[in-house]
Amino acid sequence: MGGRALILVENLSVPLDRRVWQESTALRQAGWEVHVICPQGARQDTEAEAVIDGVHIHRYPLRAATGGPAGFLREYGSALWHTFRLARRLGRFDVVHGCNPPDLFFLVALAMRRRGTRYVFDQHDLVPELYLSRFGRGRDLLFRAVSWMERMTYRAAHVVIATNESYRQVALSRGGKRPEEVFVVRSAPVVERFHQVPPDASVRRGKPYLLCYLGVMGPQDGVDYALRSLARLRDEHGRADWHAVFVGGGDTFDAMVALARELGLDDCVEFTGRIPDEDLMRYLSTADVCLSPDPRNPLNDVSTMNKVMEYMAMSRPIVSFELREARVSAGEAALYAPADDESEFAKLIARLLDDPEERRRMGEIGRERVAGPLSWEHSKIALLAAYEAAVAPREEAPHEGAPREETPREGPR
Repeated sequence: MGGRALILVENLSVPLDRRVWQESTALRQAGWEVHVICPQGARQDTEAEAVIDGVHIHRYPLRAATGGPAGFLREYGSALWHTFRLARRLGRFDVVHGCNPPDLFFLVALAMRRRGTRYVFDQHDLVPELYLSRFGRGRDLLFRAVSWMERMTYRAAHVVIATNESYRQVALSRGGKRPEEVFVVRSAPVVERFHQVPPDASVRRGKPYLLCYLGVMGPQDGVDYALRSLARLRDEHGRADWHAVFVGGGDTFDAMVALARELGLDDCVEFTGRIPDEDLMRYLSTADVCLSPDPRNPLNDVSTMNKVMEYMAMSRPIVSFELREARVSAGEAALYAPADDESEFAKLIARLLDDPEERRRMGEIGRERVAGPLSWEHSKIALLAAYEAAVAPREEAPHEGAPREETPREGPR
């Protein structure tokens, strides 16, 4: 198997986007000529053109959205224009592989379809649920617009790649895809990249224990829940024997720094922003408990959180809220507080701080899961199978003739 593949991503630069980079290198190793179109990064991935490990990367300047939905419309419109511009220059491809959000890259694939290009839709997020969870505006005109774009994306896709079984069920139900057209390619950390280093007592800032959060800081990511839980850990449990570090950035970074100050956590909570891998390994290797505070909402309940997988790769015990896919991913590597219950979240942190044997046991379970049944090696097999299905000869590619009768639409299960 082999050919020319064009991967489109707007959310992050590449290779910073770890999932896209894993997919790109797996395809390259399988004999594909791989090109990626993505935005330029702010501090890394800044070059307009790069070839890394045989993968051709084409980057464009992009200003991230600020404010409400109007900012995202400007961002996505600019990204789509640049993507069309670069794709036109690169010529014909056997596969266009679109990673959402946004659900707009099907337009690029449709423009190439007359030359035999197949479209693989890599559904990183359920955008209608993302809209509801992020903006809280209900099922308004923009919600209907993003729902329509998702329907058009499903219709254009020859194959759908889902990140977990919950997303697969959405593709089968409201997406109307056939089972043989949907493949689960779970996001998984590269175990070799997430490796233990000697603990660094200095990052505890003189405290016995270190708590760690790793990930994006957006409205739906629950950093505010984590901070309020830490205030409860201090106030309700009388615990001042910990230091917490929050690694990452995002739309709400400044607001979260302000909230920590408002809660009186300045002396025990540290925000690092994005940091190099070697510093991240120091923090995670030293951490006693890792935090996954994503609140329950239409998106989070059915999404696989990268931070959970990365905590497990580092053998760290986790405290999470009760979410369907969080439990599927972590199993017994996490303790689960009732959804959005900050007092119980704090109680579970305190419980783990007092039980080093339980922390060790949970860490070992997590490491075994990401090195075994949830490893990237399994996901890579599914990715290559999806590509094989996409390029396989067929009498009629989906949706190129008369529209198929739609199946009943259901929500995520």
